[in-house]
Order: sequence, then C-alpha cells, then structure tokens
Amino acid sequence: MTEVAVGSLLVATPALVDPNFADTVVLLLDVNDEGCLGVVLNRPSPVLVAEVLADWRDIVGEPEVLFRGGPVNPEGALAVGRLADISDVPVGFRTVFGDLGVVDLDTPLELVDGSLAGLRIFAGYAGWGIGQVQREIATGHWYVVPSVVSDVFRLDLTDLWRDVLRRQPGEIAWLSTRPLDPDLN
Repeated sequence: MTEVAVGSLLVATPALVDPNFADTVVLLLDVNDEGCLGVVLNRPSPVLVAEVLADWRDIVGEPEVLFRGGPVNPEGALAVGRLADISDVPVGFRTVFGDLGVVDLDTPLELVDGSLAGLRIFAGYAGWGIGQVQREIATGHWYVVPSVVSDVFRLDLTDLWRDVLRRQPGEIAWLSTRPLDPDLN
C-alpha cells in the first residue's frame, strides 16, 4: 500500500457504506499536519458547468459537468487541471504533483486558456482532520494506492473504482470482481 500523500488515491473498501463515499475513488490534493483534502473522481453530477460557471464552459473537458467532489462545502467549487506544457505554469495554477494542480477559478480565463490539457470542476470536497483518514484506513474503510493521471480525466467513470483496484498487486485486485450486491453471489 501507498503512504497517504498528495497524489495518492483513497479507494473505498466494500466495508465503507457511507453514501457519500461508497465505491468512490478520492484523489488527495493536500496532506499536511492539519489533515487531508481530496476530491471524489467518480461522481459526475447532471449539472453542466455552463449552467453555474459559464465562463469555464469552453475550458473544461468532457464530460462537461460538475463533479460531486465530496460532502464538505458542496456549494463551493474546486478545479483540478493538467498542464499542456509542464514548463508553462499559468497564473492561478498551483502544482499539486507532476503536471496536475489546482486552478483558481477566480483567475481571468485569458491567463489560463491554452495552458491546460484538461480541467475538471468539483462541487465540494472531501476533508479529514488530524489523524482521521489514518483511523479510517486502520478500520478498513480505505485502500491507499498510487494514482495515474488518466484516472482524473477519463471520460467513462462507470468502472473507475474497479479499474483502480484491478491494477493493484495481490489480493486487492480480487475485489474488482466482487458483485455490487454480494448477496446475489
């Protein structure tokens, strides 16, 4: 298993039944002495970005919807972007790891346009206080695994949870084949 760190993924185990996080994949964007912050990658909403952040409609990638980033501050928005050129970091972009970063949605579009190879906007985020995520991992609610950039921007999110598990070594990969309802097995 991977250490809880910026850029790693938290993958919900079958034991995690909280409706906010069941079968989710969370990208960690900030890990520090105060806790962790991330966004749920596989919860697209039916709301188009054009309906709530019209200026950003031409910059977001497909699907052009808001994603439910987590239960904390769901009326707020957080954007994750991928640089088109790692040597060309625009104003308003805070690198998180590699060519991925958080984009300040108050940045004038002309300063960002053309610099990004991908952008997703999340309504809300997932947050944990000091030691909270470590306790949840210890109680069997999360797997901590390495991320792949394509996880963040893939078009079809239906099987993201299964695909992330499938590429892990050992017994964790076996869970990718579990039925949605184990009682039907």
